[in-house]
Amino acid sequence: MDKASVLVINGPNLNMLGTREPDRYGDMTLDDICRKIKVHAEQNEIRVEFFQSNMEGELINRIQEAPARFSGIIMNAGAYSHTSIAMRDAVSGIPIPVVEVHISNVYNREGFRHHSYLAPVCAGSIVGFGYLSYILALEYFISLARRH
Repeated sequence: MDKASVLVINGPNLNMLGTREPDRYGDMTLDDICRKIKVHAEQNEIRVEFFQSNMEGELINRIQEAPARFSGIIMNAGAYSHTSIAMRDAVSGIPIPVVEVHISNVYNREGFRHHSYLAPVCAGSIVGFGYLSYILALEYFISLARRH
């Protein structure tokens, strides 16, 4: 398998995991989740890097810069998934695949969360499986690397 590289982007409020609504998001911190992703990636010869920001512009900058260093992006844009046309345009403007993930099942939550601006320009979306949403997204990139 070729060495693939994936950027994992986390948006607003994900730095609060572990303390923010643990009944909905669980008690794992973002660092805990990143460690699990890293272990799974290393076991499958995938290089991963992590970035989190509460600032939309910083997230967009990372998306735009990613193709120079990464073969794909796993992105939990948080609430920006449902509000940011600018982030959607950034994703549609890059030549690498992006997989949208959400820890909670956005479809059994408030109605405004049922629409994602990102989903139509992503390779796929994985929602509702807790931290495993990230692992399932990583499996997509592992399968791509094995095909090449």
